[in-house]
Amino acid sequence: MGAPVIVGAVDAGAFLTEHRAALAEIRLVVLDVDGTLTDGAVRLTPGGEAQSFCVRDGQGLVWLRRAGIEVAWISGRGCDATRERAAGLGVSELHLGVGQKGAVLEEVQGRLGITPDETLAMGDDIPDLALAQGARLFVAPADGVTEVRAAADWVSTARAGHGAAREVCEVILKAREVWDEIVASSWA
Repeated sequence: MGAPVIVGAVDAGAFLTEHRAALAEIRLVVLDVDGTLTDGAVRLTPGGEAQSFCVRDGQGLVWLRRAGIEVAWISGRGCDATRERAAGLGVSELHLGVGQKGAVLEEVQGRLGITPDETLAMGDDIPDLALAQGARLFVAPADGVTEVRAAADWVSTARAGHGAAREVCEVILKAREVWDEIVASSWA
């Protein structure tokens, strides 16, 4: 039995080829958390809520920051696990419990001096469509809801919390032509 076919998913190389110029100009990557950086499951434990994050996604976000690209997380929910993961990755633009994601995105862009044309956003559900309005490029994970995948400039071939954000990081770094340098410096 082969891998499942994800409707709307496009190979990262094809997205890079089609949007190379726009990707090279990205200065801010904005991500939803639940269902984008995580698989969307909420695990309740006696000690509180637990979330699972993909280490490859995290490494990609570290590399973006190393390349001078700002990273912001804007989420409708919030928990200590999200705060801890953001702190561990050096994500200083952390906005949790947000009802109006578009307004928060505008605030972040204004504070950082970054335009919507220099912004890429990624989300999986209806509230994340507000992020699409404030970004040049909008990306959905393979398992995002139908409406979000339809609105996306690119649907990742990876699922949320399983490498979708990493794919985004890689195409941006490749468009900026710093990928080979990052790879070489990461294991040398």
